[in-house]
Amino acid sequence: MSFTVHGLAVSQGIAIGHAHLVSHALLEVAHFTVAPKHVEAEVTRLRSAVATVKTELIGLKAVSGSAPSEVDAFLGMHIMFLEDPMLVDAAEALIRTRRANAEWALVQQMEQLVEQFEAIEDAYLRERKADVVQVVERVVKVLLGHPGHLPPKRKDGLGTIVVAHDLSPTDTIGFKDHAVAGFITDVGGPTGHTAIVARSLSIPAVVALRHIRHVVKDDELIIIDGIRGVVIVDPDERVLEEYRLRKAAVELERSKLKRLKSTRAATLDGEEVQILANIELPPDAIQAKGVEADGVGLFRTEFLFMSRDTWPDEDEQFEAYKAVVKTMAGKPVTVRTLDVGADKELEGATRAEDNPALGLRAIRYCLAEPKMFLTQLRALLRASHFGRMKILIPMLASSHEIDQTLVLLEKAKAQLRERKIKFDEAVPVGGMIEVPAAALCLGAFTKRLQFLSIGTNDLIQYTLAIDRGNEAVAHLYNPLHPAVLRLIHQTIQAGAKAGVDVSVCGEMAGDPDCARLLIGMGLRQFSMHPAQILEVKQAILRADAADLTPKVQRLLKLDDPDRLREAVEKL
Repeated sequence: MSFTVHGLAVSQGIAIGHAHLVSHALLEVAHFTVAPKHVEAEVTRLRSAVATVKTELIGLKAVSGSAPSEVDAFLGMHIMFLEDPMLVDAAEALIRTRRANAEWALVQQMEQLVEQFEAIEDAYLRERKADVVQVVERVVKVLLGHPGHLPPKRKDGLGTIVVAHDLSPTDTIGFKDHAVAGFITDVGGPTGHTAIVARSLSIPAVVALRHIRHVVKDDELIIIDGIRGVVIVDPDERVLEEYRLRKAAVELERSKLKRLKSTRAATLDGEEVQILANIELPPDAIQAKGVEADGVGLFRTEFLFMSRDTWPDEDEQFEAYKAVVKTMAGKPVTVRTLDVGADKELEGATRAEDNPALGLRAIRYCLAEPKMFLTQLRALLRASHFGRMKILIPMLASSHEIDQTLVLLEKAKAQLRERKIKFDEAVPVGGMIEVPAAALCLGAFTKRLQFLSIGTNDLIQYTLAIDRGNEAVAHLYNPLHPAVLRLIHQTIQAGAKAGVDVSVCGEMAGDPDCARLLIGMGLRQFSMHPAQILEVKQAILRADAADLTPKVQRLLKLDDPDRLREAVEKL
């Protein structure tokens, strides 16, 4: 019987294929007592399973060169968890003290770690609890002798739709080789690894379907609508034919977009627009170059610091920043300084806070750790000698923070001069507009900084007091709220008046539906994930800035969110 389920679309596209259910090994783990003489053998059995999984992960990491850089980062994170004494050593202790079987001991320790992750405020890090679960699941499968594999390619030409409670990034590396057309999961969100990998591989995916794994049967025909967030199970012939036509149209549109790669982004009335790329790791710059981005608008450096035991030293950071600058070959590269908080655990620097989102994070954290911050600033300055680098400071709220940062930057320059190391003496410094206080006091920013970048993700959350990672209030997260749009508009206008470049690097920049709105506000610099660049470029090429400007001016006077949304749709 055909039925439809609605979830969260995290990777666009349409997929048609047969269901392949991925088992969840941790749902049922037996608990039994081990005889005293067999306790050490049980510990050895656990160590052997952990070693097997670690070897598999290291092997996957070695061959993941063609996979997105996110996959490589996740593999490193999983290996790190296997080496964490809080997981494996603690499980061994349980085996010895409770004389428990290895599977049960490991799962018990995993549950304790998951509880700790659930207390973290940051959405990205909170969802890393899934990585702990997946690592343990992989070890449990080895202990139980159920490794699990994807089916071979089907003769009917249809792909495989992976149906799971959740998916590990390690599961995704072989997706293309197994003709996986898409995947659907019970859980997940836009910042989860499933979503990140899906977008990187351009595989349609719908998540947060709750109990989809329990209502779908193996080999059932499934349609994934990754545009609307709809999953259709066992569709009738009429619906199937409709989606075949839609799928062909989507694929045709994608192939047409590739023709825009070398086209200069400009509106119909000749307004030039810069389209830049957001990246997390140095290899991402290759993807940005592949779609001929105008540069890197946001290099998130925190990914160099996370999933490791020690902070990266100056030379390691310098090599990473230099690699990106050289890859972009003369195009601008905007590097954001470390954006972490107390909720993001860095070795030897954990602070307990009741509300980390409003605590010591981003630039506040860096100014509280001047030695670490100076190390990063020196590495950035050294890399500036090899191309067009710009330094971006996150979460600024006052002129005092800007002044402190500039003092430290001058100190870093003096230290490099003493060492006779070359760098760009006039490297531009900019600030992120992420909190309402910054958007409402822009004069202090435009006087001290060379450029501004609007981080819409945080600006929306702080303006509306909504955590979009919290399912209870996520539906209230509204990029088109009048207050949010006015803050964005006045930031763009203040920048233009002061002769300071302004870009948008949050998710709004990568949304084609928002492109016309932002063009009408006066925005001429967009920064987004490389996979979104061509679609946004197409929207810009179809826009008329002169026609949009007065329409957007009228639209911004609306106070009712529903009326405003309707007005945006009419643009």
